[in-house]
Amino acid sequence: MRVRNIIKCAFVAITMLFAASISDVVNAQNSTYSPYSRYGLGELGNYCPAAYRGLGGVRYGLRSNRTINAAQPASYTACDSMTFMFDLSVHVDWSLFEDGAGKRNKFNGNLDYITLQFPLWKQHIAMSLGLLPYSKLGYQITLNGNVDDKYHYSKIYTGEGGITDLYAGLSGNLFDWVALGFNFYYMFGEVTNTRELIFQEAGLNSTTKVTDIDVSTIRLRYGLQLFHDFGKHSFVVGGIYEHKANINGTYTDVVVSTDIDTVPHNKNGLSMPSIFGVGGSYTWNRALTVALDYEYQFWSKAELMDEPLKDCNRISAGVEYRHNPYGKNYAERMFWRAGCSFSDSYIKAVGGKDLRVSIGMGFPLRTSGTLFNVTLEYNRRGISGGLWENGLQLTINAAVRENWFFKRKL
Repeated sequence: MRVRNIIKCAFVAITMLFAASISDVVNAQNSTYSPYSRYGLGELGNYCPAAYRGLGGVRYGLRSNRTINAAQPASYTACDSMTFMFDLSVHVDWSLFEDGAGKRNKFNGNLDYITLQFPLWKQHIAMSLGLLPYSKLGYQITLNGNVDDKYHYSKIYTGEGGITDLYAGLSGNLFDWVALGFNFYYMFGEVTNTRELIFQEAGLNSTTKVTDIDVSTIRLRYGLQLFHDFGKHSFVVGGIYEHKANINGTYTDVVVSTDIDTVPHNKNGLSMPSIFGVGGSYTWNRALTVALDYEYQFWSKAELMDEPLKDCNRISAGVEYRHNPYGKNYAERMFWRAGCSFSDSYIKAVGGKDLRVSIGMGFPLRTSGTLFNVTLEYNRRGISGGLWENGLQLTINAAVRENWFFKRKL
């Protein structure tokens, strides 16, 4: 291997060490203010790259030499044998919450993910590395009440933290139409929920309960894709599977009262669910792509504190159009995307469906394969008579694609 390529591979390693070093900072910042994040491990991430968020979050049946699809490990061999890819995504969002107590809104923003991808052996084997959010938690709720109009109290619910996945993935082609892959995840982080009961009257005991989950464990995901071109028609069909995994972490309850000592309760035996997902896409003339995804997570067979869990699923559909990649008009070279998805929660206490509608655009650079993606998503969830949440999220992404691994001719 030439010295130039050795230096570039060293840059990859340094970048990943930097990504890992900032993970604690990222986890310390609340990337959500949703009351729905108070349950379980919080709001779950989905590993979906920013470009595919504009297609409603489809991911398992898509392959691209412009996008690092960390959700589908079989897709890494879509890059050519001389390309290094780097993907960075950030977002800002606005949420409106509405319940019997009135309306309130929140603004927020944070880093989404950092991913890398590069070939190992021609176009037959490729590797990806990155830092992905698994879950996020952040909320503060205050409820005031009284007992017989004599004793007045406040119930304060707060939560913060998040779980992150540091992953390494490998993909290989079998023949010219089959790709296999796997992702190795190191899952780490901490989420903390605090419940306070505070009485206004003197002489009544106040109580604080702190529930802390500290996670440090390993998971595996397997991926498969079948793909082929028939003239102007291209098809991709793919799927992923994760088996059930134990969480090598701790779950601690600490109850503090004004008249008794601290009472800690430590529990183990936490576990993650098995997951499977399937998807497919059709592309006509390298211009129009239509894609569909389905995912199912078996949370009812997992263990997470004393939280009642249920299986959950997601269905997504999206379309992407690019008129002419070589057009003189810049708008003809842009990517135009739209999509939607329906999903439900893994927590029994959370009812209703989560609806997401998205639009997106991709802005290619003329002098390189780099692509800037912008996606706007609207989401709505809630149940009749309960809490409704409406939100807008703007995601900005830089998908850098450069020719690194080639021999220069003198």
